[in-house]
Amino acid sequence: MSTEGRLGYLKVEGTHYDVGVQLGRFGAEITHRHLIATHAWATVMAFRNDPRVAAMHQLVEARFPAYWLELQGLALGLDLPFDDVFVWNCRGDVWAMAPDGCTTVHIPAEEPVVAHNEDGDPGFRGHCVLAHVRPAGTTAFTSFVYPASIPGHTFAATEAGLVQAVNNIRSRHVGIGLPRMALGRALLDCGSLDEAVQLLQTSERAGAFHMSLAQRGDGRLLSIEFTHSSCSIATLERPQCHSNHLIHQGMSEERQVVTSSSLSRQCRGLDIIAGAGAGMVDPLSILWDRDASSLPIYRAQPDDPDNENTLATAVFHVGEKSLEWQVYDRAHDTPRFVMNDALMPMEPLA
Repeated sequence: MSTEGRLGYLKVEGTHYDVGVQLGRFGAEITHRHLIATHAWATVMAFRNDPRVAAMHQLVEARFPAYWLELQGLALGLDLPFDDVFVWNCRGDVWAMAPDGCTTVHIPAEEPVVAHNEDGDPGFRGHCVLAHVRPAGTTAFTSFVYPASIPGHTFAATEAGLVQAVNNIRSRHVGIGLPRMALGRALLDCGSLDEAVQLLQTSERAGAFHMSLAQRGDGRLLSIEFTHSSCSIATLERPQCHSNHLIHQGMSEERQVVTSSSLSRQCRGLDIIAGAGAGMVDPLSILWDRDASSLPIYRAQPDDPDNENTLATAVFHVGEKSLEWQVYDRAHDTPRFVMNDALMPMEPLA
């Protein structure tokens, strides 16, 4: 079977700088051939000299020196100027329309389920990887990784049993603080849900994200919306869906961009949940749904209005003593990867 257009797998280890170099080399070809020629890249590069970016430089270097080294290595591996790579990893903090989408389904239960569509630039299909990353002396994790980006803003699981799924929020209220992608990367080093919550609540935040968090042995399923000025923590008690805008009480009134796609996916997901019987919610029936034909949850249209397509779907079953998860790169197909607590594929790739 041809592997063209399929999600790849990559093992990365070494110092934080080494990790960055290896991730850069993986993404260098498509970055030079595609990414740097896009409207998104040109738009973000216009912010290189923005005072907010200078402040983010200082904050990341001081607060997260390990991730600063990962960014330095990433730039070397990509063969691009560090300032360009840094601002690209601040894209959602400086530009509300940065092209990162996603839909997440939450199913609280004795064994909580976090399920997630990773939506991104269609030009990256076949050029993203599921990366098993083992930085020396810190937490190992496996994450979906885009070319030219550090991990922590997609979906991931860590050796501490922490599960993370991230949704873009297009906030209009951005200020001085740590880049949201740096905070997402820092969550991958947290040992518990409480540590992750404290990190987000107490950090200076520049932009906005929605984080879905669960952990092996904990039982809670958390939905966290944060912006520059606010951080809302909800422990979910019933099935929920989240797309790319703020929906928590007290958060949805903040200034934000709600695209037609995000609104359509949110409404359609909630409709499917409402129509399912108690305990009968199938996350894939939501994430692979195309019934809202013009603006579906599963996005495969070449003319998607947000310039995003579904590049992978992950389903995490977060148990008391185990973590089982599957990653798909095609709807209605067998999993591309079957994973467990070991964070590495259990079977040969299809």
